[in-house]
Amino acid sequence: MEDNFKMIAKTFFGFEEILANELKALGAQDVEQGIRMVSFKGDKGFMYKANLSLRTALKILKPIYTFRANNENALYKGISGINWSKYLNANQTFVIDATVHSDHFNHSEFVSQKCKDAIVDQFRERTGQRPSIDKAFPDLRINIHIGKDQVSVALDTSGNSLHQRGYRTATNIAPINEVLAAGILILSGWEGQSDFLDPMCGSGTFLAEAAMIACNIPANINRKEFAFEKWNDWDNDLFDQIVNSLMKKVKEFHYTIKGYDKAPSAVSKAKDNIRNANLEDYISIAEDNFFDTEKNSQVKLHMVFNPPYDERLDIHMEEFYKNIGDTLKKSYPGTNAWFITANLEALKFVGLKPSRKIKLFNASLEARLVKYEMYEGSKRTKFQVADKE
Repeated sequence: MEDNFKMIAKTFFGFEEILANELKALGAQDVEQGIRMVSFKGDKGFMYKANLSLRTALKILKPIYTFRANNENALYKGISGINWSKYLNANQTFVIDATVHSDHFNHSEFVSQKCKDAIVDQFRERTGQRPSIDKAFPDLRINIHIGKDQVSVALDTSGNSLHQRGYRTATNIAPINEVLAAGILILSGWEGQSDFLDPMCGSGTFLAEAAMIACNIPANINRKEFAFEKWNDWDNDLFDQIVNSLMKKVKEFHYTIKGYDKAPSAVSKAKDNIRNANLEDYISIAEDNFFDTEKNSQVKLHMVFNPPYDERLDIHMEEFYKNIGDTLKKSYPGTNAWFITANLEALKFVGLKPSRKIKLFNASLEARLVKYEMYEGSKRTKFQVADKE
């Protein structure tokens, strides 16, 4: 049996615990939470499985070496100490992504260049040939992280960020990142046990992620490629075996998933994306203004959405957020409504008391994920009836 090795899954601030839970549920060993990352152990098959399945991971790295360096010579020497022919041939291409938090090194570009020189020089000395750089489609993506004087070298197993699921080809203004959407759905407790509505669905990201969670469809099943497919030890048969075993665990879904948007262009983009994800059987999308709609079934409703919060969108934010509160109150009894906003000022005008408030970041914006519980009838009536019994 193949040996387990350490891996690191990167994620957003606030998602560390749900990512750790996802990893444990998949069968990862030695799961440990950090900040915006979770480390774990698994074998090569598990590396494939993690990339295919994890909903809240942005990247999965395979660490290969750590050393200390407080100047450029020590950095060059440390990188030269790795036997790069294990991972790369002279006729292949590579690229280096560097992240630097150190007083000894100021620029990530400089660090990338120095590391590239060390790798290229090693090949030239040994073979007379050298691998070249390809930023767009490299055979090997190397991740260098420097914190103070600690240098960590890892292979990027994913390639492009894992939020690029492969189904979203059309987007609107300010679409929500797929990993952020999946994490919000998991934080909201969505497991597919009720009807679901995104009343401002934009390009349909929440709808697609909600359907994939409800049906246990692997998050990245529609991706065209992963970085590990170009590695020297790539095992196509093992990968196919992992895909087949994951697809056997897909389950049926017995409720409805709906999306509304008042913009015809958004509706048509969302429909295209849902078709790309092969999820049309589970999702219906209609052109409608949330403020003119009402809940049309007796079933408990789970609502998650990403309302506009940018003043540039020519919307009077205070009034808009007041309308959200009024519509929930008047037209959506029996609903758990969640939404994310970075407009913390406008949030005050919803006029309802949130039962949960979670701090997250949407790109660089500090945001809040809020939950409003809309009861059948008023909350007070509900408790009075319970008291009489």
